[in-house]
Amino acid sequence: MGFFNRPVETMPREHLHAYQLEKLQHVLAQIYGRNRFYTARLTQVGATPYDVQSLEDFYRLPFTSKQDLVEAQVTDPPFGANATFPESAYTRYHQTSGTTGEPLRVVDTAESWEWWGDCWGFVLAGAGLTATDRLFLPFSFGPFIGFWAAVLGAKRIGALLVCGGGHSSLQRLHIMRDLQATAMCCTPTYALRLAEVARENNFDLRDIPMRITIHAGEPGANVPATKARIQEAWQAKCFDHAGASEVGAHSFECEVQPGGVHVIESEFIVEVIDPQSDAPVAAEETGELVITNLGRIGYPVLRYRTGDLVKFTTERCDCGRTFGRFDGGVIGRVDDMVIVRGVNVYPSAVENLVRQFGAVDEFRVQIAIHREMAEINLEIELVDGADGEGMCRELQQAFHHSLGLRPNVTAVPRDSLPRFELKAKRFYLIGD
Repeated sequence: MGFFNRPVETMPREHLHAYQLEKLQHVLAQIYGRNRFYTARLTQVGATPYDVQSLEDFYRLPFTSKQDLVEAQVTDPPFGANATFPESAYTRYHQTSGTTGEPLRVVDTAESWEWWGDCWGFVLAGAGLTATDRLFLPFSFGPFIGFWAAVLGAKRIGALLVCGGGHSSLQRLHIMRDLQATAMCCTPTYALRLAEVARENNFDLRDIPMRITIHAGEPGANVPATKARIQEAWQAKCFDHAGASEVGAHSFECEVQPGGVHVIESEFIVEVIDPQSDAPVAAEETGELVITNLGRIGYPVLRYRTGDLVKFTTERCDCGRTFGRFDGGVIGRVDDMVIVRGVNVYPSAVENLVRQFGAVDEFRVQIAIHREMAEINLEIELVDGADGEGMCRELQQAFHHSLGLRPNVTAVPRDSLPRFELKAKRFYLIGD
């Protein structure tokens, strides 16, 4: 099994909690009086860092939401009151993708950027990467944090890094073949897109000795049918990873599959709450992820409500790690669920159904609401030669069997649906 820091990853949980508390107290002491955002929030509830003598004390502090950070940015541009230090202390700028609202600008000091690299060291080593691997990053670098920190992670484990920005998908395939890439980091969507391009151009993916693919940026690698399709196309083991620009790279899938994704608990404190009542949920029940980073003093988040749905377990993994896990990875978003004719529907469930059909190359879903009634309109783009009418009927039957719903399914012409390099947007809510 690959470990980045075996002593930390396997320490007894009571020692891990003490380790977390020590790091948390250091963060609080460093930001209090410097970070205007959190100093004000602590003052409002009459708390100081010295009041946090246990994790239970910490859990009494207020939550932070993304909207809180966005408002702090709007009232104190450009980076907001959550920037702990003067601007001269920062060396990296990134921003969130803006898929759920106003993009949030985040900044890192040289120290916190090295911390990002350490987090990605856990991610890459957990998937089994070593110094003998050649890691390909196919995406074009921009302000979205994407896989930027994977560059540092590759350095941590000594892998040869190959970046493919500025090239077409077909050119990237040729680079991977010519350099004999053994690992790749990209979104699940783009891994399937590369496989589609390979098929269209009679490019044999078996000429690339790929053994590991690591995916982030969107759900998919934790969706069983999508994971299976990626693994079949690339003949490589597919790994899930989760994180966020404002939080950090917080979890990774180990070589024991399926086992969920391990939280890097040496660097993050995790809570799971009921999104309606804000109360902690029982162990191994689904709730909203609340997370605190422990290595980003320049841009901390304390008790941050991510909006992600997870099921957290501390049951020991066969890999030997004592880090807790998200069973099934990030299940979805709190605000993603829609009710269609009395049935709770999540995008991940729809994707898992659609991806079971190898003839479907791409798809788009519209949840149409008319007079408070919702229905699913599914557009599918098929491989050449596929029976459009037959596939539409099969998908309707699959939805009816699994969800008790019959969507409107339409086969659309080739290349009529958008393709994505980073986060995909396939689900749309439309109404009167």
